[in-house]
Amino acid sequence: MNTALARSRRRRAATAVTATLVVALIALILTVQQALPTASAAPLSPGSAAVADSTAAAGSATAADGLIDGGRVTVFDDVPAVTGLDDALRAALQRAARAAASDGVELRLNSGWRSAAYQRQLLQEAEAEYGSIEEASRWVATADTSEHVTGDAADVGPRRGAEWLGHHGADFGLCRVYANEPWHFELRADAATDGCPRMYADATERRR
Repeated sequence: MNTALARSRRRRAATAVTATLVVALIALILTVQQALPTASAAPLSPGSAAVADSTAAAGSATAADGLIDGGRVTVFDDVPAVTGLDDALRAALQRAARAAASDGVELRLNSGWRSAAYQRQLLQEAEAEYGSIEEASRWVATADTSEHVTGDAADVGPRRGAEWLGHHGADFGLCRVYANEPWHFELRADAATDGCPRMYADATERRR
């Protein structure tokens, strides 16, 4: 009986020690986690996926940056994406929209003027989507080179509207610029007489 009692006491003592060690280990892990820097405090390299995540967490672009979020925006609307466009470009788009309407086609603006911050956000999102800055650059220019930031480009929709403008845009001085972007138009004042110039394959060809 004395031997059995001693064994029982030793087992209880061992269990108590194990429980104490587990509690101490959990406390240590929690202390270390609290001491580690958070993701928002860590330095981020420009163009990284972490920057895109940080931007999204901090709040994405708004209408004041030129964002068009699901609305049916036309080239006649009083919103920053439209009013931020170059005056001559906006006037040409409005003339084209009236002519398209007479053909039963609606021209809407999917994107127009953008702030530099919004353009940087789009490039970061494109890099995350396409997996590299090289591929992303075929579709989204940097804030320093984008015609959207300067108000010199408009992305037209819906698809039927972009197709209509692709066929008739030169009459209004509006030309497609990139072969891979049938929605992107810029002003070429002499297009009505000389036709639109040859399109670039994509934005990277233009920047070479």
